[in-house]
Amino acid sequence: MARKQSDYLAGLLADDEPAPAPAPSSAPEAAIIAPVPAPAASTPSPAPLPSPARERLRGTTLLGRESALARVASGEVRQVTQLLLNPARVRIWPGNARSYAHLSEESCRELIDSIVAEGGQKVPAVVRRVEGDPDYDYEVIAGTRRHWSISWLRAHSYPDMMFVAQVAVLDDEAAFRLADLENRARKDVSDLERARNYAAALKSHYGNHLTRMAERLKLSKGWLSKMLKVASLPDVVIQAFASPADVQLKPGYTLAQALDDKAAAPAILAKAKSLARDQKMRRDHGLAQWNATEVVRQLIEAPRASNGAAAEPWTWTTNHGRPALTIQSANRQGVTIRLHSGSGASHDDLATALRQALDHLEAEGRGLQR
Repeated sequence: MARKQSDYLAGLLADDEPAPAPAPSSAPEAAIIAPVPAPAASTPSPAPLPSPARERLRGTTLLGRESALARVASGEVRQVTQLLLNPARVRIWPGNARSYAHLSEESCRELIDSIVAEGGQKVPAVVRRVEGDPDYDYEVIAGTRRHWSISWLRAHSYPDMMFVAQVAVLDDEAAFRLADLENRARKDVSDLERARNYAAALKSHYGNHLTRMAERLKLSKGWLSKMLKVASLPDVVIQAFASPADVQLKPGYTLAQALDDKAAAPAILAKAKSLARDQKMRRDHGLAQWNATEVVRQLIEAPRASNGAAAEPWTWTTNHGRPALTIQSANRQGVTIRLHSGSGASHDDLATALRQALDHLEAEGRGLQR
């Protein structure tokens, strides 16, 4: 809460005489309305004012309070109440772009450390009330990472940590615009997450009217069109990447356009399946996975390679980026494979590389079983 607003609310809610400190609340939900800081213990109490001066001060205080109340009533100043919630009673709104399932201690580490260092969550999330669900009282519109981090802290040595939120009254379209506005400033929300979120919102909130959606979100129609094109990428292509977060707008749009070519699409999809198996095998064996640039290159070149055009040979590399095995040729007479010396690969690594090479050839229709 801003300093001026905090001071204003403190003056608005303060009594003429100091109020006793409230007893600690054991309820799972509590409201915070700009607490007034207590004076330091070492500050001497001022001498009592003479009666006329005290009356003048009281009159000034009452006039100021009436003026403040009038500003609130007119809408010039809005009083915001923050709630302390148990995150277990707060669900995640499915209309948000961020994937809650992909959040982890590693991805939220910086936020977790910040919450601990500051003694609690300082920036409130935005939630709205839930009706008719016995398990939840609110749902998060903006603040998914904060909810995950507080939940993690409560399960790891901070059981009293509370989720700080303010309640907003929003319909689904307004909630989507609010969540999207916050996610635009978040680098950890991938282009693919946003693209699929836009695609769902286009149908749910805007009746498939692209122009209307672009106007409501204050976005370029051309840029939004490209994002929606990326959202059309099939899951088999996404699985070819080490992580869905690797699918960025520019290369993703290029891939989506390439898939529009009915002649090229089968080769791209076959290559994607091969790369997905390759990535899984590398992940299972603790090996470095293909980066996004390499994945896009192999997918784009797949149609040319399937037509017999010259393409770079398939190579298996170690975690240190050294080539260990390369497919030099594959024809009806057999497959020629080169094992590179000095790669540092163990016998087990080479056996894994050979299996992946055979799977790669099989997916391209050049396997030994043809």
